[in-house]
Amino acid sequence: MKGLIGRKLGMTQVFGANGEAVPVTVLEVAPNAVLQVKTTVKDGYEAIQVGYGRKKLNRAKKANRIRAEKAGLESAPTRIREFRTPDASQFKVGDRISVDFFKIGDRVKVRGTSKGHGFSGAMKRHGFAGGTRASHGGGPSHRGVGSVGMSATPARTMKGRKLPGQFGNKKITQKNLIVVEVDSEQEILLVRGSVPGPVNGLVRIELVGETPRSYTPLESFAADVEEAPQADAAVEMTEEPETAARDEDEVRAAADVPEADTGEDEADATTTEEENE
Repeated sequence: MKGLIGRKLGMTQVFGANGEAVPVTVLEVAPNAVLQVKTTVKDGYEAIQVGYGRKKLNRAKKANRIRAEKAGLESAPTRIREFRTPDASQFKVGDRISVDFFKIGDRVKVRGTSKGHGFSGAMKRHGFAGGTRASHGGGPSHRGVGSVGMSATPARTMKGRKLPGQFGNKKITQKNLIVVEVDSEQEILLVRGSVPGPVNGLVRIELVGETPRSYTPLESFAADVEEAPQADAAVEMTEEPETAARDEDEVRAAADVPEADTGEDEADATTTEEENE
C-alpha cells in the first residue's frame, strides 16, 4: 500500500519544539473504501482500487453504483483511484483505510489540479518583465511577447516557445513534503509546504519511493451491513418473552377484578321485598 485520496482544506502554521513556525497544508483524509482488488492471475498486476467522498446512488454512474453496493457503501464515491501494491491480497472489497496509514516524518508526494486562470498573456503566464515603460522609445507595445519567428531558415516558429495561452488547470505533483502531524480522530493530515489546487480540491497522497508499507485495514463496510440484520434479530428474540409475560399478567389481573355494579341488582332486591309485604 502506498497512498490514499484526500481533500485540501487550506493552509496554516504550527510551531515546533524550538519555536520555529512551520507552514503546513491541512488535508482531510476520510477512510477510503476498497472497491476492487486486482491480482496478477486475473489482471496481470497487483493493485487496489479505493474510493473517496459521497454521492447519491441515483446520481452516480451505473458502474460506480455497482462498486459501492458490492463494498457495502450507502453512497457512491466521488473519486476513484488505483494504487499498485505487491500486498494487494491482504485487502478485500469493503475494507477501510484511514489516515493512520501515514506516520509523522514520512515523505509524501501530493498530486492535484492547479487553479485555472483561463487564457493569459505571456507576462502573467511566464513571468515576462515586459518592455520599456516611459523612456527609450518603448512605443505602444509594453506587454507584448516580441519577435517569435525566424528568417528564411527555418521560416517557422519553433515548438515550445513561451506564448500566451491557457494558464493553470493542470495536473501538478508536489514532491518530498514531510508529514508533520496525523490526527486520527478528526481525520486530518498536516504536511509541510504547499499543495497544488484550490480549497476543497481533491488530491492524491502517496509515499515517496518504491517500497510500499504494510497496513492492516479497519473493519470493512460490508461487515457492518451483514451484522446489522443479526443485531435486529437478537432484539426481537429478547422482546418476545417480555411481551408474553406482560400479556399473562394482564389476563390474571383481569380475572381478579370483580365486575362493575350496574344498579340492576339493587332494583331487583327492592321489587322482591315489596311483593313479600
